[in-house]
Amino acid sequence: MFDPVIAFVAGLITALAEPLGSTAPAIVVFTLLVRLLLLPLSVMQARGERARTRLAPELQRLRKRHGHNPERLQRELAALYAKEGTSPLAGCLPSVAQMPFLMVTYQVFVSSTIAGQANALLTHGLLGVPLGQQFASTVAGFGLISGPTLVFAGLFLLLVAVAWITSRRMRRTMSDDLQPAALRRMLPLLPYGTVLVAAVLPLAAGIYLLVSTAWTAGEKAVLHRPALAGG
Repeated sequence: MFDPVIAFVAGLITALAEPLGSTAPAIVVFTLLVRLLLLPLSVMQARGERARTRLAPELQRLRKRHGHNPERLQRELAALYAKEGTSPLAGCLPSVAQMPFLMVTYQVFVSSTIAGQANALLTHGLLGVPLGQQFASTVAGFGLISGPTLVFAGLFLLLVAVAWITSRRMRRTMSDDLQPAALRRMLPLLPYGTVLVAAVLPLAAGIYLLVSTAWTAGEKAVLHRPALAGG
């Protein structure tokens, strides 16, 4: 069912690679195009977060009043969100919406054949590392201290840097009153999960993940600035 989509993405990346001279920057451009496509959802997310910040006192009041009655609390919260034209799930939309793109990118670089033909993208590389290569196979083939392994190490370090920026912002914006202490401790650690994900993805999908998370960090700094200034 997804073969036509995978073939289209592979063709698009190949077409972008011709003027750019390499497939790796073509993946970067492809990722930026995906994030531009999802920008309206990110704007919706920012508006939703500003609305939830504005509603924070009312949300806390409802939880104190109806905390003993979960069903009544859910009805009251749903009514409040509906009145304000927002949703507690609005913040998840960009992350959920881009998952299919990450999955397709993964399939493009793990499929030996695409549309019945050999996948030529698997022969392309970055600094000598095939874009379809994974970290474990790179270590097994070249050793822990080697040029190809250092390419992955550089990717992981960049992901850690982006995760640190994201985690730091999350700590600044979390509300002590509305979130349990355990949740406040756990949430800032979640961005570092991208490193673990990249460790099992092909290099190409890891590049996609890096560019996408970096875009997200910059996007939040721009789109969510009014909410921080107002709060």
